[in-house]
Amino acid sequence: MPKYRFSALDASNVKVMGEVEARDEGDLRRILLGRGVFPTRIKVLDEKKYSYRVKSHEVSDFCRQLSSMMASGITVVRAMEIVKERDNLPKLKAIFEQMHKNIQKGMALSDAMRAHGNAFPLLLVNMAASGETSGRLENVLSRMALHYDKEHKLEGKIKSALRYPKILAVATAAVVLIVFLLVLPEFFDMLEDMDKPLITRAVIGFSNFLMSGWYLILIVVLVLIVLVQYLLSLEKVRLAFDKSKLKMPVVGKLLRTIYTARFSRTLSSLYSSGVSMIKSLEITGTVVMNKYIESQFVELVKDVRNGESLSASVRKIDGFDNKLPNTIMIGEEAGRLDTMLVSTADSFEYEAEEATGALVALSEPIMIVVMGIIIMIVLLSVMLPMAGLYDTFGL
Repeated sequence: MPKYRFSALDASNVKVMGEVEARDEGDLRRILLGRGVFPTRIKVLDEKKYSYRVKSHEVSDFCRQLSSMMASGITVVRAMEIVKERDNLPKLKAIFEQMHKNIQKGMALSDAMRAHGNAFPLLLVNMAASGETSGRLENVLSRMALHYDKEHKLEGKIKSALRYPKILAVATAAVVLIVFLLVLPEFFDMLEDMDKPLITRAVIGFSNFLMSGWYLILIVVLVLIVLVQYLLSLEKVRLAFDKSKLKMPVVGKLLRTIYTARFSRTLSSLYSSGVSMIKSLEITGTVVMNKYIESQFVELVKDVRNGESLSASVRKIDGFDNKLPNTIMIGEEAGRLDTMLVSTADSFEYEAEEATGALVALSEPIMIVVMGIIIMIVLLSVMLPMAGLYDTFGL
């Protein structure tokens, strides 16, 4: 087994470090969570790294193909042989080819995926292992195809909704650069010997700065990007940043809704497939995609292991929608926790789509107002000197 070097935080928020052998990163996280510590940084010491991570729509297609072929009586080996011959990206094709070779040698599907490091989602690997143990691999893969299809659609809708504001922001920046670097300098050369109002002098100064110091701006932007990436790699900074995202106006509520939907969907998929609640929670904590929320799962798992109800334990998590623990409590009382979690995930995914649409609708007039202010400043800087010129000649 590969060896990992890790940094972690215990229940008292004290940093601990060490080295552990584990089958993969997910296995390492379960080992550390079992010790009551939360991993913040993990480094593989003696395992080949795989640079390609299979995307959600590719995972969905992969699971759907395997499930449909297995439902027709085709073996996993033959199904993987068909999958690897499909027209896939070169990196993805290489992964499928290696998986087919490993399965031919007698390796289980879950182990074949696990052998590729982080290429496949930890949730899928564990779900496949659960399906192999219970003899329901075909059903599990079908469920995973639906799971990742919904995840891909939600991600796609959010990206699509944010595309227009991004285009508008880029267009605004391009217009500003063209006006200040090409148009205004030609005009301001005619006003060189004239008394100019403050707004015109400010615009001329900004235009001259862009023309003469563009490389400084570029250097500063690159340094800031590298600095931000470095700071976010620090555990305390990342925890603080992920926590601050939840407190942001408008955006914070949207993120809480997305994290809640992701938690509900993942936990439902695991628990309904026969995975124990403790193990389901340990895995779910790693796929929420927020380090601050993830850091609270050490206490969550500990509370559930000590006999506390899931709804009461989830209520302590800072980062989920307040409706979640009440919904879980209803599911626990009715003995239908898995179906209630599915319904909750559907509800929150719909709310996430609606919240994203509202956010975009709010951003559009803001961007238009910003562009209008820039145009007004440019017009004033041009028109005021022209008005003074007309007065001078008595026009």
